[in-house]
Amino acid sequence: MAWETRMDRLESFLRKKQSTPYIYIFYATANRLDEEVELTMEKLMSNTSASKSTKSNYQAAYGAYRKDLFTVRKAVREMRKSDYRTYYETFILIEEWESERAKEHLSSIKREWMRFALLAEIERKLNHHQQAEVFAAKAVQVSKGINRYTMTKEYERYYTKVQQAHR
Repeated sequence: MAWETRMDRLESFLRKKQSTPYIYIFYATANRLDEEVELTMEKLMSNTSASKSTKSNYQAAYGAYRKDLFTVRKAVREMRKSDYRTYYETFILIEEWESERAKEHLSSIKREWMRFALLAEIERKLNHHQQAEVFAAKAVQVSKGINRYTMTKEYERYYTKVQQAHR
């Protein structure tokens, strides 16, 4: 499923993985199933075989999901240096309205879908909705698998609301 681009197949796969928390969390967050997210996070955090860094990746994603910058900051400190750490550091800058500093971080991120997703968020924060939509579409286009699924769901939810508001 890592290379899959068809949404129907991805959704079917993710829905069937309810008993596999490290996969199901993506389905629950993408579909904004708050209770399921809470339960799945409890399972992930209680997993004694998971490394501290792995758990901090989940905590950062959970914090971003809830727009809880304290949780994201705390998790980022525990992460190893990686694109994911830089992604969440940039996310914090965007949420704190520091778009110029956020753009400086983008050059160190190797994953194209992450850069486009963050650029979409920067433009969205600046109320440049058309440009944000272009970057969001590029992020989805260059992504595959679970990342494609979660971004597609988030962008469908957001950009459908924006388009309806502009009518």
